[in-house]
Order: sequence, then structure tokens, then C-alpha cells
Amino acid sequence: MSRSSLRGSAITAEIRKAQAAAAAPLPASPKPGANSKAGKTGKAGAPAAAPQGAGEIRIIGGQWKRTRLKVAHRPGLRPTPDRVRETLFNWLGQDLAGWRCLDAFAGTGALGLEAASRGAASVLLVESDAALVAQLQGLQAKLQAGAVRVQRGDGVATLRQAAPASLDLVLIDPPFDGDLFAPALQAAAQAVAAEGFVYLEAPRAWSDEDLAASGLVLHRHLKAGAVHAHLLRRAAAAPPR
Repeated sequence: MSRSSLRGSAITAEIRKAQAAAAAPLPASPKPGANSKAGKTGKAGAPAAAPQGAGEIRIIGGQWKRTRLKVAHRPGLRPTPDRVRETLFNWLGQDLAGWRCLDAFAGTGALGLEAASRGAASVLLVESDAALVAQLQGLQAKLQAGAVRVQRGDGVATLRQAAPASLDLVLIDPPFDGDLFAPALQAAAQAVAAEGFVYLEAPRAWSDEDLAASGLVLHRHLKAGAVHAHLLRRAAAAPPR
């Protein structure tokens, strides 16, 4: 997720174009028995198109509990599984009233919108993809989520620009095949309040040794399929486990 070089009117024009694309109907689901997984072929031997992205997310708790939100299919889009989100917010507590949150790699917005549903005072959704930004703006409008703000930009840069100790919860779920984990964690450690939390979703477990350079320590960990979910604290604030 590299920082976009678009500025001013160019960004506005691209987002408007993406909004129109995001508003288009989703492709129809394949008929029963049709080949839909990668690697399968049709009768003519041509590879069948693999489904991409999410399709739908569901808010687990809070004021929008059980609300289902349509999201466009996008390559590489990987919303946090329901089970993982439910566990995360059990760890955090169900009431996030007054919390200041930043979802640095928002994607579908599943994590940040869940925080807003549970009463967070402010939730900044940061996303670099113009089509996903347009989609997030649509979801924010549909939910009438006044505490939610959508921003197109670079998640790591946004964290670096945040005032020190200004956030209660930082959500980090970057592309699994990228190298954004370490810089995002280092930036988050500076932006999060002393008693705040950093959530990390990754394809492998991060130990305290892995986290040492960022100044964070492991507070909770869950493995669900290929996903490792970590709740982190600043080293000085972490209670004994």
C-alpha cells in the first residue's frame, strides 16, 4: 500500500469515478455446480474466474449489531473474520465510549466500524485504494456514523503524523504479503496512549522478541485458521500476564 501521489482535484476526480464503480451491482453468484474456485476449468478448458474479495461484512455488536453491509469484490480484500472480531472486542470490553481509534489499513472497514458501533468517540478509517475509499464513504453514510471519518492515504504515514499518545486503539491489518508490519507497529507505539491498545493481524505469531524494537509487548493472542490476532500494549504500560 504505497502512498498515492495524487493531490487536489485529481484525488477528488478519482474518488468520484470510484464511487460510481462501487455503486454498480455486484456480479451475480454462480449457479449451483458452476466452477468458481481458482484452478478449476470449464468445459472448454478455460480457467474459471476466481471469486475476489469479501462480498459482505456483518457488524458483531453494539448499536449496529447484526447489520450486514455489502462490500465490493476486490483482489486481496481480506476482512477480519467474525470470530476474530468477536474475540478482539471481548478482550477490549464491549463499551468503547469515548475511545479515539484509527484503522490504518481499513479495507472493508470491518474493524473500525465495529469500534464505532460500540461507542467509540472517533474512528478514522485510512485506505489507499480509491475504490475502497468510495465504498467506505458509502458505508459511513448508510450507517449515519457521525463518529467515523474516511481518509484516503498511507496508513503508516498517518500514524506517524498522529500526535503522540493521542489514540486509545490502533488497528493494524495490512496486506499479508507486504512489509508494512514493522513500520506500522513502530508508528503505532508512538501514537497510542500509555493505557491504550494496538491490534495486529498477521499471517504469523509475533513474540515479545519480535515486538521489542517497536516498544510494544504482547497482551493477548489468538490463532484462527491462517490468521494470528494480537492485542498489544506499550511496554511500560503492560500489566503482568
